[in-house]
Formats: sequence, C-alpha cells, structure tokens
Amino acid sequence: MKRISLLASLIILTTCFWRAALAQELEPRRWSHLPTGGHFFGGGPAITRGDIFFDPVIRAEDAELDMVTTVIKYIHSFEFFEKTARISLQQGHQNGVWSGLLDTVPTTIQRVGLTDTVVRFAINLKGAPPLSGRDYQAYRGAQDRETIVGLGLAVQLPTGEYMDDKLINLGSNRFTFRPQFGVVHNRGNWSYEATAAVWLYTKNDNFFGGNKLKQDPLLFLQTHIIRNLQAGAWAGLSLGYGSGGESTINGIEKDDSKKNIVWALSYGLPLSPRSSLKLVYGSTDTRTSTGLDSDSLIIVFSSAW
Repeated sequence: MKRISLLASLIILTTCFWRAALAQELEPRRWSHLPTGGHFFGGGPAITRGDIFFDPVIRAEDAELDMVTTVIKYIHSFEFFEKTARISLQQGHQNGVWSGLLDTVPTTIQRVGLTDTVVRFAINLKGAPPLSGRDYQAYRGAQDRETIVGLGLAVQLPTGEYMDDKLINLGSNRFTFRPQFGVVHNRGNWSYEATAAVWLYTKNDNFFGGNKLKQDPLLFLQTHIIRNLQAGAWAGLSLGYGSGGESTINGIEKDDSKKNIVWALSYGLPLSPRSSLKLVYGSTDTRTSTGLDSDSLIIVFSSAW
C-alpha cells in the first residue's frame, strides 16, 4: 500500500498540475475590457511533450508524456450591478500517451477522452465600464492610461473521463474552486497584468480502488507584459509560479508539495474585424526532484459576434 500510495501522489503531481497551470491558468488578457452583450467563441489544439521525474523508489525511468489537447471556449459579457462581467464555459478533449521503463520493462499507457469542464465568472470592479457599440469603441479609443481591477471564480467540474481502478485519468473526480484577483495597467501600447489565484480542492473519496484523496490549497501567481502592435496584432510574455498542493491519501501526508515555474510567449493576429488567431509557446519547469518538465505549442482561433 505504501508503494501504491507514493506512486499515486506522484501521478497526481505529473498529470494534473501541468494541464491546469499552463493550459488554463497562464492566460494573458483575461481581464481585458469587453463590450457588453458580446459573444466570443474560440478553440484549438495544444501539443505537449514532457519528461516525468519520479522518486527513485518507484524504479521508473525515461518517462515521457505526449499529449494533444483540443479545447473549445465560449464567453458571454454582460452588465452586472453597473459593472462589466463575463461568464465562460471551457471544455477539453485529450489524447495522451505516457511511456517509459518501469522496473526496466518498457511500459506505455494511453488515455483518450473528455477533460473536466471549467466554468468561470469574472467582474471588473474598477475601470472597463459596461459599454457596447459605438460607446465602447469611443471609450477604448480615448484611453491612453487605464487601470482595471477584477475578481473571478473558476470552478472545475468532475465531468472528465475517470476510472477508479486506474492511476492515470483525464478527469479528477472532484471539484476545484479557483478564486482569482487581477490587476491590469494599460499605458500607451503596453499592458501590464498580474493575477493571484488559490486552488481549493474537494475530496476524492474514490481514488484508485476506493482510497481517499485530499489536497492542500495551491497558490498560483502570474504576470504578463503585452505590447500592442500595428493593425490590431499583439505580443506577450507570461510568467507564472505555483506552490503548495500537498496530497494526503487515507490520512497520510505524502510530502509532495508542488513548486512549478511556467512561462509562455504569445502572439495574436487579427484575421478579420471579428476573428483572430493566437499562437502560444509555453514551458513548465518543476523546482522539486519529482515532477514534470514540458513544452507546449498552442493554436487558438476565436470569433466574436
């Protein structure tokens, strides 16, 4: 049981955190001013390759992850108590392969299916007034300097592919609540963003053969520097850091707190007045002896109406 519990905690570390931190959390322009009454739809693939580092007691070597994640996302903006607010719905589908040597024997595991659904509500408390149409365009054109302050709550629902007799799953079989606080300062063609979020996990009472899993809160901080270019294009540099999230299985603490650095380069290009393309190269780097180092290429197409 001790060996299984240790392996379980390491699988949590390597398969869950990287998806959340890179694919969901490290997102520039999440607090940007949107016109009220707007609808936004986007999606695209993310190709990820990573090296997994296990505790030596596991006797797992040369472990690698190859995954293709396809995500679609819908956002609706509206006025809420005389403030600009938005609600979004995100759904992903993954095809992942874990490979390596376990006790010197080549081993490969594949999972294909839906990931957990994520719902998010956010409101701009300062700046970004609720406007639409020509009023919105006139306001945006007149703002050379502006500070926006926002609050948000993202909820990860336990809707993804999950099998309680498997260690590696695409779904988490639990709820995750992510309260967020963000600040944006726009100055000319430059934008500076910072977001702090806390990940709060509910219990998984059916983890790998009926074991009970708990996880401490995880703090995730991120910052972005964005440069607006000609003809509506933009480029951004993002940096994030996650810490915490120690696991407890059947009441036994696993001493597996996470410390991860995440960074990304983004480029946005308008294709038409109502559609755009975003390219992202991102990387994760674990700062502990066990974890995941990964590189991802993400392509996102979006449209608005």
